[in-house]
Amino acid sequence: MLLQIDTLAAVQEEVAVIEETAQESINLWEMAQYGGWIMIILAILLAGACYIFIERMVVIKQATHEDKSFMDRIRDYIHDGKIDSAINLCHQTDTPSAHMIEKGITRIGRPMQDVQVAVENVGNLEVGKLEKGLVIMATIAGGAPMLGFLGTVLGMVQTFYNMAQTSGGVIEMSALSTGMYQAMVTTIGGLIVGILAMFAYNYLVSRIDRVVRLLESRTMEFMDLLNEPA
Repeated sequence: MLLQIDTLAAVQEEVAVIEETAQESINLWEMAQYGGWIMIILAILLAGACYIFIERMVVIKQATHEDKSFMDRIRDYIHDGKIDSAINLCHQTDTPSAHMIEKGITRIGRPMQDVQVAVENVGNLEVGKLEKGLVIMATIAGGAPMLGFLGTVLGMVQTFYNMAQTSGGVIEMSALSTGMYQAMVTTIGGLIVGILAMFAYNYLVSRIDRVVRLLESRTMEFMDLLNEPA
């Protein structure tokens, strides 16, 4: 009987400890605060990466949004000699491929090599516009983990400093917790921001590659159009 009472008391004590631990657990916001000023920089980098990703996605989507009958209408206008109508159609479409075609139309009558070079130059400029901000995204992807590791080093320095300040050789974990929290939290934060930025960067690059292939296709289609017999 006494054994059962002792066992029940032990179970109740264990449950009380678990409940107390659950009540003392911290949320993500409180955990981030232990990271110090480095977590503020990481939060700014994450916000910047999100902004660049969303803004570039909107631009890339607009670049690929094009009427399927665009090239057919351009072909009809050129065959009918309606150059001004073809240029107006390019203005109304306002896409990278339309800008390339417009430049090529304005060069009609010159040698084919000159026309192709003009079209390809405009295509390179349009691709450069689409890649705006990707360098920053790549920098965030590579720099965020490094900032996290910097926080880890600073946290460990703080930990060893607190250890050096103890007297009598007695080290309390409460005196070391701040530095250890900073060391772990900043590493986690830096890796999270870096991983998200890396995936976002690679996804944007893949979408831009699709646009590049579309521009190349439009360039070949336009040059074939100019080579067609009247």
